[in-house]
Amino acid sequence: MILCAGESLIDMVPEGANYRPLPGGAVYNTAIALGRMGAQTGYLWPISRDTFGETLLRPLAEAGVDTGLCPRSDRLTTLAFVTLTGGEARYSFYDEGSAGRMFAPEDLPEIPDTVSALFIGGISLVPDPCGAAVEALVERVRHRVPVMLDPNIRPFFIADETAYRARLDRLIAMADLVKLSGDDLDWLMPGASFEEAAAAILSRGPRVVFQTGGSAGARAHWSGAPLSARAVRVEVADTIGAGDTFNAGVLAALDRAGVLTRQGLETLAPESIAQALALGTSAAAITVSRPGADPPWAHELAALPG
Repeated sequence: MILCAGESLIDMVPEGANYRPLPGGAVYNTAIALGRMGAQTGYLWPISRDTFGETLLRPLAEAGVDTGLCPRSDRLTTLAFVTLTGGEARYSFYDEGSAGRMFAPEDLPEIPDTVSALFIGGISLVPDPCGAAVEALVERVRHRVPVMLDPNIRPFFIADETAYRARLDRLIAMADLVKLSGDDLDWLMPGASFEEAAAAILSRGPRVVFQTGGSAGARAHWSGAPLSARAVRVEVADTIGAGDTFNAGVLAALDRAGVLTRQGLETLAPESIAQALALGTSAAAITVSRPGADPPWAHELAALPG
């Protein structure tokens, strides 16, 4: 089971003069996408007992995601008000004292042996105590299962840049797979090219750095020659959940190839990485073709040409 640990929230998406509440959150979206693709998936994050908590649980159940590790909380659900500019999503978070924000290391459950990989990222890495909880989880399981990290950096959410950079530095050193967008790179390593950034990250221990670039497609930097996949051309509704879905495609493809293990990642072949890029970009294309974070189901991916 691929365990996704990180934020779930309600995206308040513009709809005329009003807002439409939609379940979301970077790590939550990846869990939904993995489940819809047919991967055995688990989710770990506190779920509020408020009405929005039930809204979050429903899509997880429909996608077949195991929520048995999710603690329930009387605290409120995080809200993210979305602003769309040219199809690009920007967010304002209402998170202080929320169910997820107050998740502490001592609240972590025992992680069962059925967990075969861990995915982390998003705003859940920024504040404490929840950021410390995710870091403690990685430290606990990284020696037995692969870890994928997508920081999905939101600069306006970062109150203590020094502490956050230090956390990312520690997490990158413990990760096996790292995904970065152009925006992530601009914040993380200003002025560096992606090749320079990837080389620096790979020197810390990760096996693959995935680079996403929207319409420019995606690339993978690893010990061999870089690999790339073209973006699938679609009419873009918005970009909400695109990177999250890409992550799910990468994880699902590596899992299907039988290489999403500690040993498998040490002996990666270019064919496995190419398959991961292909599924990631194809899945993300379907997501951006419709409003909100609405990842594809397995049958939709199977129907794509080629």
